[in-house]
Amino acid sequence: MIAGQDISQVISQDIPQRISSATSPVPRGVRRALDAMRANVGHNWRLTELAAIAGTSGRTLQRQFLSFVGKTPRAVLRDIGLECARRELLQGAPGVTIMDVALRCGFPHCGRFSIAYRRRYGETPSQTLKRQGVFTATLGAMPSLFGSARDRPAVAFGAIEAATENLEIAADIADDIAAALTRAGISVASSPRTAGYQLTGSMRGSGPQTRLIFRLIDTETGGQLWAHRADGVPRDETATGEHLATRIAAALQPCLRVAEIDRALRKPASCLSARDLALRAMPGVLSLDADGNARALELLERALDLDPDHPLAISLAAWAHVQRVVYHFTHAPREERARSLELAHKASTLCNDATVLAVLGNALTLLNEVDAADVVIRKALAVDGGSAWAWSRSGWIDVYKGDPQSGIERFKIALDLAPHDPLAFNSMVGIGCAHFNAGQYADAAVWQERALAEHPSASWVHRTLCPAYVLAGQGPLARRSLGALRQHYPDLTVSEVERGMPPLPPSQCDLVFGALQEAGLPA
Repeated sequence: MIAGQDISQVISQDIPQRISSATSPVPRGVRRALDAMRANVGHNWRLTELAAIAGTSGRTLQRQFLSFVGKTPRAVLRDIGLECARRELLQGAPGVTIMDVALRCGFPHCGRFSIAYRRRYGETPSQTLKRQGVFTATLGAMPSLFGSARDRPAVAFGAIEAATENLEIAADIADDIAAALTRAGISVASSPRTAGYQLTGSMRGSGPQTRLIFRLIDTETGGQLWAHRADGVPRDETATGEHLATRIAAALQPCLRVAEIDRALRKPASCLSARDLALRAMPGVLSLDADGNARALELLERALDLDPDHPLAISLAAWAHVQRVVYHFTHAPREERARSLELAHKASTLCNDATVLAVLGNALTLLNEVDAADVVIRKALAVDGGSAWAWSRSGWIDVYKGDPQSGIERFKIALDLAPHDPLAFNSMVGIGCAHFNAGQYADAAVWQERALAEHPSASWVHRTLCPAYVLAGQGPLARRSLGALRQHYPDLTVSEVERGMPPLPPSQCDLVFGALQEAGLPA
């Protein structure tokens, strides 16, 4: 990734989203300068030093950086340093201090580093580091034995390729990753012949420049599905290694889920199992829109006809039916809610898989069974502390229970773990609702606008975005938001919003409904 490009909130970036120096179209001299800056992030590089490495004049290098990277070498070095600091803080190694991180990443003035970091990532370095304590505490609570999961995808994963001096640490990391994959509901096989996918790993470099590179291969086609790079590999701390492994497993899950859905879609209609139909339905359930919901329920009914006790199909159906109520997709809310509750109670007796539990927690929350959802989501996180879906739902539960700050922390953990997951936008909606509950209406609007930019069809977001604008004193934006809401739901009234809204605290509901009425939504 060329420094200056947006850096996702994760410990490392997936390789397909980075522009590496080996494949970048920039001139050779710029590539050499970029490689030098990345290899020694903390060094205060002077333009003359970089020009000597690039084999060109300082003026030429400056011009080439502006032409091909879009920033000066100094600005690029600053961005590389911030990216490095972000990785270190998200890794949350024991005993790490913000001052040490700032110095290692080329920021001798801690106060200026904090300002630049907050401007880039929307939070202070201390907030990032504090959040890792919540995440690590959950990892420490995970059990050592896990129940069998039904229909697990199988991934072949063996030794990580490494130089002799790194073999021991590579073996420890491989063990941690195998355990993290198992927690995530993925079967780990020893041979590609018995698995649908193969995960390969290699360790390169030494000291602070040590990096891990992973690739996921489809054993059927031989094609690469995913790649991931982690810099600054931990060498001594067991807890940090487990933390890294959980994040790598979490980063793998969305891609593997898409691959499994693609496999189900490729199968002939006559050969579809209940699992295949549930997988085909999943994108529609995750879309949180009316068309996707309708397609998903049709597939899930077929799945349940084949296997009435299939845990994933039941939990997805429970969630899809209550979506119809909450997002105003139905004219029969009572019947849909009753069907959802029936399925949710059945799903709760069937499986300990983290994904199924996270889906079930979503359904129970929207059914206003918040305490039951809390139990289910805690169980999901006990099984897999890297489940972004479970972290996101735990954030919603905190919001519904009146603890917006804890909710924001948990939503951001979900975004740290899986920023490109289809449900990432819903965590942004949640952060917006948390800010709304805290009385921070302008911030609430910013986050919900971000969510809509990620998922424009989620027009139901305007139910809380419009009130945020009203209460922030931004009348024109409130009217625009209300117009978008009524365009998608022309017959919507405040009473219907009240019947469909998830279980926000009563005081917040009153604010939402009052602001919608003030903006012009009929009672």
